Amino acid sequence: MSQQHGPKGGKSIKRQVEAIKRRRMVSQPVVDLNDFRNLKRDSHQPTILAVDDEEIMRNAMKRILEHEGYNVVLAEDALSLSKVLDTTPLDLILLDINLPWVDGLELCTMLKRHPTLRQVPLVLVSGRRSREDVEKGFAAGCDDYITKPFELENMAQVVSKALGRDAI
Repeated sequence: MSQQHGPKGGKSIKRQVEAIKRRRMVSQPVVDLNDFRNLKRDSHQPTILAVDDEEIMRNAMKRILEHEGYNVVLAEDALSLSKVLDTTPLDLILLDINLPWVDGLELCTMLKRHPTLRQVPLVLVSGRRSREDVEKGFAAGCDDYITKPFELENMAQVVSKALGRDAI
């Protein structure tokens, strides 16, 4: 009895516990790598940059998109957009057309010509509703175009589509 409580007994128990642990680990099913990848991908919250010179509109887009589970970064013009681009990896850009200094169509063209940023989906969000305005947006390189005022469901669907996700 005294041997089990001594130093040798401690090692024996430790070995027994490790052996039990190994047997249990071996008996458990192996995690499928695809299941792990899907879980990892689903846990990623895309980051969206919303650029609009109107604070009310920026904040509205932020609330809508955060409610849908996205991370949202805000910018009010081309200068603040450029600062965000330097510090934050983005999954999507929502860009108003009517911006001070450099308008959204010019920014869209510049972003879509950039070697790394051209891969980021870009959706123009504008009060300009004419067919000509929409065509100018697509000619500038946008991936989609939303007119203001927008329906919440439409915004969610367009964002989901631009990110390559199934619509909610």
